[in-house]
Amino acid sequence: MSTDLTGKVAIVTGGSRGIGAAVARRLAAEGARVFVVCRSRLEEAEALAATLGQGAQAMAADISVPSDCERLIGDCVRIAGRLDILVNAAGLGPYRALEEADPEHYEAVFGANVRGALCLTRAAVPEMTRGGRIVHIGSRLAETPMPGTSVYAASKAAVSAMVLALSQELGPRGITINAVAPGLIETDMTAETLGSRRAAIEAATPLRRIGQPDDISGLVAFLASADAGWITGRTIRADGGLL
Repeated sequence: MSTDLTGKVAIVTGGSRGIGAAVARRLAAEGARVFVVCRSRLEEAEALAATLGQGAQAMAADISVPSDCERLIGDCVRIAGRLDILVNAAGLGPYRALEEADPEHYEAVFGANVRGALCLTRAAVPEMTRGGRIVHIGSRLAETPMPGTSVYAASKAAVSAMVLALSQELGPRGITINAVAPGLIETDMTAETLGSRRAAIEAATPLRRIGQPDDISGLVAFLASADAGWITGRTIRADGGLL
């Protein structure tokens, strides 16, 4: 099985840190030219892009803004001449109990996680004239939500439904679209959650450890490869075996 991506052009949103940064590194290591996209951490994205080789570049865009999605895709295609892979790891994940969530919270979470995913996909598809691979980052919470995660879990469930529906439209164009649904992954964003709960989380996980960004990046690289050409419309959980 090979994940060789030599000659491919990839966009990775949410690419300045965490899962997105790990995906950018992995795709570049497999030979892809990667555009590392962030909303506000451009210096970090530029620093990462400088280490990747293959003509990697950093770009800034807020995927919750439709015009930003169109500009991002257009700029990357003008620079690189093509687009083969879109990995969307950008999103918002604040948890709030029902009485603490309000319409502003709904709009922020759904704007980034759902509208952003749709707008990126809509902008990218016309540029994937040779076929393509689209991978969105979902969440296991879409299937197994916990108290306080209703808005976030609902937004990620929408991503899974979107992927399944769009696979029917994009298949005839030679474009696959899938999602990866991680469990808890150790990043700077989850440091507070892990804190004193690390031992309990490890004990509850069949693989007895905390997930790492590279546990996700390898799966994404596979879904972006030629060997995954018969997989589309699927949300694949990567959570260490949690029930």
